[in-house]
Amino acid sequence: MTAPAHAVILLAAGGSRRLGAPKQLVVVDGEPLVRRAARAALETGPAQALIVVGARADEVWAAVADLAIMRVDCAAWAAGLSASMQAGLHRLDPAVDAALFVLCDQPALDVSHLRTLVARWSSAPQRAAASAYAGTLGVPAVLPRSWFSGLLALSGDRGARELLRSRPHEVSAVEAPTLAADLDRAADLERLRTGPGGTNNQ
Repeated sequence: MTAPAHAVILLAAGGSRRLGAPKQLVVVDGEPLVRRAARAALETGPAQALIVVGARADEVWAAVADLAIMRVDCAAWAAGLSASMQAGLHRLDPAVDAALFVLCDQPALDVSHLRTLVARWSSAPQRAAASAYAGTLGVPAVLPRSWFSGLLALSGDRGARELLRSRPHEVSAVEAPTLAADLDRAADLERLRTGPGGTNNQ
């Protein structure tokens, strides 16, 4: 029996308005966050890998252009997260069974967690597999194709988390408490740079 195939959709189109600088390009341990996320996602062995870019598109793309990932431009990126997700979904290969959605603003993201998500989904392909942190389900998450219509119906700054919260009994949760620390505001960036292990980040 053929194993189910997943794609990666790396969401990197946001304008980082609250941060005041492109979070995709914040450097941690000598590497932009967008590249760290892309490399980790590619280690899951996807059948297809996409990066959705919008704000500062060429600069963000330049950070990953040498990786095995395809650029998807989202002209409507300012409309919110849903537009970026939908831009990626519209470019998916029809043979792909699910999409692993990954963000650029979780400095603690690692390959092991992404592989666990994919493995959990692969063992029950009809269910989603999502990260559990801060008392809720969120991304990174693997969503089966049967969930795509729900994602395509979203609007504004809403994404996979909303669907995951509405269908918890159809989700395999993978604990990842460190992912609760995202990069959203200037204070988050300062904490990243000055906290344990965060010195000398640019």
